[in-house]
Amino acid sequence: MTQKSGRILMVDDDQDILVAARLLLKREGILVHTESQPDRIPQLLKDEVFDAVLLDMNFAIGANTGREGFQWLKRVLEIDPTLSVILMTAYGDVGTAVEAMKQGACDFVLKPWSNERLVATLMSAMTLTASRREAAQLGARNKELAAALDQPGQTLIGSSPAMARVLTLVDRAAPTDANVLILGENGTGKEVIAREIHRRSRRADQVFVAVDLGAIAENLFESELFGHKKGAFTDAKEDRVGRLVAANGGTLFLDEIGNLPLYQQSKLLSVLEQRVVIPVGGNRPIPIDVRLISATNMPVEQLESPDTFRQDLLYRINTVELRLPPLRDRADDIPALVTHFMGLYARKYAIPPRRLSNDALARLKAYHWPGNVRALRHAVERAMILGAGDVLEAEDFSLPSAPGGAPRPAAPPPMALAAVGDDGFTLGTLDLETVEAQVIRRALDKHQGNISHAANELGITRTSLYRRMEKHGL
Repeated sequence: MTQKSGRILMVDDDQDILVAARLLLKREGILVHTESQPDRIPQLLKDEVFDAVLLDMNFAIGANTGREGFQWLKRVLEIDPTLSVILMTAYGDVGTAVEAMKQGACDFVLKPWSNERLVATLMSAMTLTASRREAAQLGARNKELAAALDQPGQTLIGSSPAMARVLTLVDRAAPTDANVLILGENGTGKEVIAREIHRRSRRADQVFVAVDLGAIAENLFESELFGHKKGAFTDAKEDRVGRLVAANGGTLFLDEIGNLPLYQQSKLLSVLEQRVVIPVGGNRPIPIDVRLISATNMPVEQLESPDTFRQDLLYRINTVELRLPPLRDRADDIPALVTHFMGLYARKYAIPPRRLSNDALARLKAYHWPGNVRALRHAVERAMILGAGDVLEAEDFSLPSAPGGAPRPAAPPPMALAAVGDDGFTLGTLDLETVEAQVIRRALDKHQGNISHAANELGITRTSLYRRMEKHGL
């Protein structure tokens, strides 16, 4: 006889019925958890995973209306809508069976039952549960994918020697499934490179899911990456598929991985080693198959310090290591980048095409671009919106004074201020612009360039901080 597999919950107040069912189904390879008290159903469904439920309809002495069965049927489906429930009774008729199906039961069995029919009914119910769960997981995964894919595409631009070296490594690494670690300053295009690796990989027809670890609250890390079950915590009002499962078969991009606290690093390492995920509040491992690309702006020295980053996790994520050059080291790419961004924003804002003056181009190439390509993009967007003529001039980009560009008009002397905080931080002026730049620089120094942490301490968003850094040339 072919062995079946599965696990069912059988609830009946007649011990003889429970024993008979357990012996019958054991021979079929089906595990049965028997229970005589229906009020234990919620806890059992929370603690264990079942493939079907066999539920008696009458528990009170002398009861034969089936009302209790319908009440518990409703409760079971509230807890797990994917679970197939078979109602049982010795007092059934056609009307009862029809009502059971209307209220969500997948089948109806009269006692005493036919052994062959009971086994066949259970097998169909377990198959139905598996199909429902697969459909629910697929639906949740598609919801995650829709959010992940709702991101504007970016184009990889660059032919300078510095970028040519990077693209050579991308060509070699992309066709493999090797994990890649991308290092580089903020704004250098780490996600653009990650997407390019995915586009050139064997997983190109699968999903690319990007996760900004710097934007995830520590208490939501497991829920975001591993998913959660309904009721796992206060706000878990429905099952959620984690990003690792959403990326199954494709590529998962973990940005700002250097921000992960050590205790979360160990959880991520365990998942990467075992290649299975257990959602928060769940107990069934979900196999995953993802290609991992990580990125960080953290200096290599910090990554290699055990006090900051687990070395076993570092070995796991950096089979291939790419270092993106800052824009100041690839100034030859600036003309192509500016042309691309000008065309992009002309289309976006329905602005007539514009040209760039030689003086403006010289100024852009000479500027040191502390915010890198992201800062250049924002500068071009601003110039396209605010520029008045057909030709964008150097002053349209509002950059600090630099070779090839006119200096800004001198500001009036600021008021002096002598204020020293407990940490020795001194403000030497009341000029608002200068004070803002000093405070931002202080926050960045304190958090060693970590944008998310600095923004959090300053009480602003990461986007707002980037804009202020561009404004002050930080």
